[in-house]
Amino acid sequence: MPTLRRAARGGFLCGAFALALFAMPLLAITVPVHAAETAAKGKDKPPAERPLTDRSAIVAVVNGDVISNGDIANRARLFAISTGLPVSQGVIERLRPQILKQLIDERLRVQEGQRQRIVIGDAQIAAAIKEIEGRNNLPSGALRKKLAADGVSTRTLIDQLRAQLAWQQLLRQAVADHLVITDTEIAEQQKLAAAQTGQTEYRIGEIFIPIDDPASGADAQKFAETVISELHAGASFPLVAAQFSQNQSALEGGEVGWVQTNQLDQAVARVVTAMPVGAVSNPIRVPGGVSVVTLIGKRTIGNEPSLIGTIRQAFFPFTSMLTDQLHPTDQQRDALAKARAASASIRGCEQMETFAKSLRSEGHAVDPGEIRIDVVNPPAFRQLMATIPLGKATEPLVSRDGIAVIVVCSRETRNVGQVTAADVQKRLANERIEMLSRQMMRDLHRRGTIDIRESGA
Repeated sequence: MPTLRRAARGGFLCGAFALALFAMPLLAITVPVHAAETAAKGKDKPPAERPLTDRSAIVAVVNGDVISNGDIANRARLFAISTGLPVSQGVIERLRPQILKQLIDERLRVQEGQRQRIVIGDAQIAAAIKEIEGRNNLPSGALRKKLAADGVSTRTLIDQLRAQLAWQQLLRQAVADHLVITDTEIAEQQKLAAAQTGQTEYRIGEIFIPIDDPASGADAQKFAETVISELHAGASFPLVAAQFSQNQSALEGGEVGWVQTNQLDQAVARVVTAMPVGAVSNPIRVPGGVSVVTLIGKRTIGNEPSLIGTIRQAFFPFTSMLTDQLHPTDQQRDALAKARAASASIRGCEQMETFAKSLRSEGHAVDPGEIRIDVVNPPAFRQLMATIPLGKATEPLVSRDGIAVIVVCSRETRNVGQVTAADVQKRLANERIEMLSRQMMRDLHRRGTIDIRESGA
C-alpha cells in the first residue's frame, strides 16, 4: 500500500511549503496549526484552562457597549493560540491593560462604522475566515472547530475581524480625496532615493503601542516588555504584530518595508542602524507611543541582485487533511497517483498551464506571477526552484491539504534595489493613511464616553 512519506525524491516535502509562497496577504490574525499542542507542552496551563477573574464582571463601558472580563479572557486565549506559546497567567495579567485598550478601540471603530452606515456583512467575515483557513492549510470550517477546542469563542475572532474590516473601509472612504499622489511627488522621491545610491536601506517590522494618555505610559512600556519576552521565547513577530500592533502595518504582520534612516523616527533610526538582522529591539519611545522593531534585512540602495522566476503549477486537493503520512486515505493515494502521472508526462510551461487549468483547483493560482526565488522559504524549496531545469516538472510536493506539481518557466537575475514609482506610491499612501488613522482614533476617544471600571486599566 503506498504512503505519502516518500512522495518527492530525496525525502518527503511536507508542511505545505510548496504552496505557502502563494498565500494571500496577511490578515490581522493568523492561527498556527500547532498552537494547541505547543501550549499543552508548556509548564503553565494555557489561558483557556485558567480564567482570569469573574467572566461576567464589567470592566468598561464604551458609549453604552459593555466590555467584560470574559471578553478579555477570550482575547487572551486568542493571543495564546496566535503565538503558539504557553502564555502564563502572569503574562496575561501584564497584557490585560493593553487587551482592554484594544477592545475599547475596536468598539469605537465599529460604532463609528455604524454611524457612517458601514455594514460588514456575514459574507465578508466568512471570506476573511476562509482566507485564514487557506493560509494555514485548514479545510473549511476547521478554524471554528479549533477555536472551540481551545476554549475560544468564535465571536472573539468575528468581533476582531469586523472591527478591522470596518476601520479599513472607513479609512478608504476618508482618505480617498487625500490619496491623489502626483507624478511630481513620485519623481521627487525617486530623485531623493537615487541620490542615496550606495547607502544602506533597512527592511523593518514594527509593533506600535499607542499612548493616548500620559498616565498610560507605564502600561504601554510594561506591555512592550512583555511582548519582547514572548518574542525572545519564540513567538512569531508577524503574528504578535498582527494581534497587537496599532499601526496599519499590523494588517501585513507589522511589515513596514524598505526604508532609509531619514524616513524613520530618529530614536528608531539609531537603534535600527546598530541592530543585526533578525534582532528585536527594546521598547523605543516615539511620538504617540512605544515601538518595538525587528530588522528583517538590509541592502545597498540601488543595488540588490535577485533571482526572479516564473512558474506554472497544478494542484491536486485532498478532500480531508493529511494527518497520517503512513496511512493516507484512498482519495489521497489517488491524488498522489495523478500527481505522479502529471509529473512524468508534462513537458514545458504551456502544457502545464493547459493541464492545470483543466483541474480547476480553487484558491491555487496556475500562474502566481513573478517570484523572488532567493527569498523563498524553506531553503529546500528555494534550492529546488533555483536548480531544476526550466520546463521540467517537479516530483509531487505534498502538503496537508493536497499535492502540487510545479514547472519553473524562467529565471533571471535582476536588480530589485531601485526604487520604483509603485514603491513610492505605496509608501506615501501608507504614510497618509496611518496619519489619518491616528487622528481619527484621537477624535473618537475625545468624543466618546468611556467608563473604565477597574483600576490600573
